[in-house]
Amino acid sequence: MFEKSKIGNVRKIFTILAVKLSFLAAAQTELVFVYFKDKPNKSVFYNNPLSELSQKSLDRRNRLGIALTDQDAPIESTYIQNVKNLGFTVKDYSKWLNGVAVNATASQINQLSQLAYVDHVESFVRNPDGGKRSKKIDKFKTLSGNPITKDVMTDFNYGNSLSQINQINLRALHVAGYTGTGMSIAVIDTGFPSVNTGSAFKRMRDNGHIKATYNFVSKTSNVYSNSLDSHGAMCLGIIGGYIDGTFVGSAPDADFYLYASEDAANEIPEEQLYWIEAAEEADRQGVDVISTSLGYSEFDDSRYDYTYDDMDGTTTFISRGAQVASEKGIFVLVAAGNEGQDSWHYISAPADNAKVFSIGAVTSSGNSSGFSSYGPNSAGVIKPDASARGTNTYYVYNNSSNYGNGTSFATPLAAGGVACLLQSFVPSESREYIKNRLKENASLYPNQTPQMGYGILNFYKTYQTYLRLNEVAQSKIRIYPNPAKDFIIISSDEKLQSAAIYDNLGRLIKMENSDKLDISGLAKGSYLIQIKTKSGETIQKLIKE
Repeated sequence: MFEKSKIGNVRKIFTILAVKLSFLAAAQTELVFVYFKDKPNKSVFYNNPLSELSQKSLDRRNRLGIALTDQDAPIESTYIQNVKNLGFTVKDYSKWLNGVAVNATASQINQLSQLAYVDHVESFVRNPDGGKRSKKIDKFKTLSGNPITKDVMTDFNYGNSLSQINQINLRALHVAGYTGTGMSIAVIDTGFPSVNTGSAFKRMRDNGHIKATYNFVSKTSNVYSNSLDSHGAMCLGIIGGYIDGTFVGSAPDADFYLYASEDAANEIPEEQLYWIEAAEEADRQGVDVISTSLGYSEFDDSRYDYTYDDMDGTTTFISRGAQVASEKGIFVLVAAGNEGQDSWHYISAPADNAKVFSIGAVTSSGNSSGFSSYGPNSAGVIKPDASARGTNTYYVYNNSSNYGNGTSFATPLAAGGVACLLQSFVPSESREYIKNRLKENASLYPNQTPQMGYGILNFYKTYQTYLRLNEVAQSKIRIYPNPAKDFIIISSDEKLQSAAIYDNLGRLIKMENSDKLDISGLAKGSYLIQIKTKSGETIQKLIKE
């Protein structure tokens, strides 16, 4: 037993410890967002929108009938400086949310809340009793104005990417001449090592398709360093990579904005703000599509963890930012997540937002990938929206092609298809309309499953449905015999302009302007034939016996 005098000392020690813990608790900081009340100088922006937004961004809004709002105006700089003058370090802010992020104690939060120009202060903390985790979270779990014109039709040897391109019926859209030309895609991810040197990205570099880069984590232009995680480069490769005879991306002629928002070494709530800042910059530059294979539900500090109830599309900061990006006319695609076989098997943020297009993963046979996260979101909105190949999906990195698994890979595959589809559609068509058409033409519609959404995307079918090419083609153009051995005859109500035959690898085999084509020299198999007349074109399957 302790002697009495020792017991008294122990009580004293515990009393001192309790006081110290109480003091530490009071002094503990947390990440908060300070919302400002207004933008007092917004009239300057309205008088000169080009001071904040590019002409390309304004053109997108004009085409889609999206009006400028106060969200588009810059944050009041004096408000930011006033917060800094109070001793806070301000590194991240959002014009869309109209505020800044700082780390603050309880008393400082109260102080900020009382400022005349502050509307309110919102903490990122969801679980005050949480703390630092001893084990690092695995965040990616990548398991092993004027009409937009078409580019000249391109023939590709797809190599090992053919199967995943065909599964979403994208090759026919490429054959029709839609390969992403004139469309811009922001890839918001980790880093992009080797993209500036690797041969798999040489075509992208040589054609000037990389338009801008920025690292929102380090606040530098460094996105190519080999010290950065390669996840972003792999995702970019699925869209725009090219190795002749080996691999062709889903939108090989699109333009790209490469933004790093993910700190691969840490899982911190600030990453949500990095992503929002990247999305704001993408909007500023006028991009058409955002592809992001990131998701958030748990952090290194469990105080910031979300629950499934929080996956309602509007609770998390990043989901709110993703919604604003969508409302600005950007087609936002987000990976559903790879937690399908974990205790947490749900989608994560920002895939939970109703206005983003969330992508699940499937196998080569069209079944759900076991790891693909489950929807719906906690508000009951069907998620994911649709699916693409996420098991054994081919990508390029540096100088070669390989394959891996994850909704991380299904998403850029789908994003490239969306860029091609946007190129083909009337530019003023609303993004919500296109999303609905994509879902309606997916493999399971009108049914859906918690992992696949409405099923596997079908880009050429969506293109046909939109333009009602099926009605025109079937009533005015007919190919016979089909299957055929030696020749085919093209019957059309209009004069034939051209007929082009492509093989299974997407290569142009024959092009003529005759209504009788000799196919005796073709090997047995399946081909695509593109037929053009004055009123339009159609692409049909041809079987050579």
